[in-house]
Amino acid sequence: MSLVQFYHESRYLKGNQQVWMILPDLAKDKTPEEFYGSGKKYKVLWLLHGTFGDASDWVRKSNVELYAVERDLIVVMPSALNSNYSNWDEYMMGYSMYDYLVKELMPIVYGWFPASDKREDNFIAGLSMGARGCIKYAVNFPEKFAGAAALSQIPTDLSGMTEEDFKGGNPFASRLRTAVVNAGGLQSYLDSPENTWKIINELAGGGKLPKLFFACGTADMLFENYVKFKAHAKEIGLNAEFLEIEGYKHEWRFWDQALEKALDYFQIEKHEVSII
Repeated sequence: MSLVQFYHESRYLKGNQQVWMILPDLAKDKTPEEFYGSGKKYKVLWLLHGTFGDASDWVRKSNVELYAVERDLIVVMPSALNSNYSNWDEYMMGYSMYDYLVKELMPIVYGWFPASDKREDNFIAGLSMGARGCIKYAVNFPEKFAGAAALSQIPTDLSGMTEEDFKGGNPFASRLRTAVVNAGGLQSYLDSPENTWKIINELAGGGKLPKLFFACGTADMLFENYVKFKAHAKEIGLNAEFLEIEGYKHEWRFWDQALEKALDYFQIEKHEVSII
């Protein structure tokens, strides 16, 4: 495989941005001239990291390189700070991560690399905070992705939320409070692209959503929420795949296994990899 690391000046993030990519291997039965000059466009996996992570996480802590080589897959891994993959207009000079991926990074990848921009060739996945972002992109831009895999995170029912729910000192309340303030208040937050539970309710059964894959370890702190959403998905007729693996927590051993299962579910075909 080829591992690419590049930096570019981002209009939406107001500064230099780091991106890691995995590109397909030079096929052993082709000359470099044949392979690199073929004009072939490859399928793309947009792969999002979690809280406290960066663009290097998936490469350093999982087998994603192997999965990409086996499937002739381009993998794009941006850095997102702890942005929740949201727009933060009041953060320093502005940090519009939600807009960045769709309006800037996608055009860069499609324009600079041998990446297919067809819906049927694009998939998105992420863990924890990255799974939150994955769901948000999948349901707000269903025309861009054939499949979405959310690992250790699910949509949350916000319909009964009040300001009391994001008061207090625990990290979850603090993060929610910050997100609500950033959106311009509680009602604005509930009416925004952040409310993926509401959007899924509206789109379920309509044939617009990509193939959805949700996975969670049974010992994960979010497993109770996962079970609740799984039951809700059945009630509203949401066509989605659910995977639980016994005993796993919020951890890389789980995310690595779940990612491979998601690629299988999306039917991204494997091919034989020659080492000679």
